Amino acid sequence: MIVHLRYLGGKHRYRPKWRREAYAKVLDAEVRDEGRTATLVLPSGQALVSGQELIGAPEYERLIARLDNSAMVSRETLGHSHEGRPIEALRIGPKSATKVAVLLGRQHPPEVSGAIAMEHFLEALVSLADAGHFDVHDLQVLAVPLLNPDGVARGHWRANLGGVDLNRDWGTFAQPETRAVAQWLERMAGQVRPVAMVDFHSTSRNLFYVQGDEASEDQERFLARWLGGKEQLIAGYPFSIERRNANPGAGTAKNWFHATYRVPAYTYEVGDETDRPAIARAARGLGKDFIGTLSLWGSQENHANDRDHGK
Repeated sequence: MIVHLRYLGGKHRYRPKWRREAYAKVLDAEVRDEGRTATLVLPSGQALVSGQELIGAPEYERLIARLDNSAMVSRETLGHSHEGRPIEALRIGPKSATKVAVLLGRQHPPEVSGAIAMEHFLEALVSLADAGHFDVHDLQVLAVPLLNPDGVARGHWRANLGGVDLNRDWGTFAQPETRAVAQWLERMAGQVRPVAMVDFHSTSRNLFYVQGDEASEDQERFLARWLGGKEQLIAGYPFSIERRNANPGAGTAKNWFHATYRVPAYTYEVGDETDRPAIARAARGLGKDFIGTLSLWGSQENHANDRDHGK
């Protein structure tokens, strides 16, 4: 069978995938007219074709339930979307910990490769928490794997049901999804303080958006310790580090967390077509290194606070 696609107001982005029991094949697509049309030649048989792997509410429920089996993990509902879907979070590590790292996922519905990375990143963190590493470092993690459940359920490109790109709503908090995270942080003020934020996304290649000139010396050391020198070290997963100065009006999670809490706040971008086993391998390794780096960051931050107070 041959299928011709013509895009209205958009362009072809993803290599279509063919699934019977699993996504075992990537289909060739002849793309023309500067990405505005595409032709697919489909194999015989009954199957599902999608631009990316379909990862929706059932898959997230299985992930959250599986990780919640750990004694070091608890699930919380932070709020609800426009359509009443829960904004589910995982708290990893001891709830008495005074430092919290925030992880966000799926602000943009089709960015599935970032979701795959976040899953394996979380698995690495739960393994470390089970081994007691979080207790030693007085650390917990608040992870929100599916921040835009309405957009994912309805197949939106970037927006939630309110028609808003959630990664432009940080600071304004006009949307219930971002507001749920901000309100949790507000409720926990005085009990925990954010020490880092990582926001998982997808784009054409693997990269990390990090702080630009506004980064402090301690934040530069955090970057060097976590990501520096690793750009070509992970088999099948080369990545770049790109500095972006904060734009106060942009409303991105990266900018808001850095401006509000003065902590490392990064966007973890995964290539759309990056090899899936390589994504998993990189995420597990980077997740483990992230926790080790946070222990160093906490010490450095304390020293910085001592200097600020003349101690």
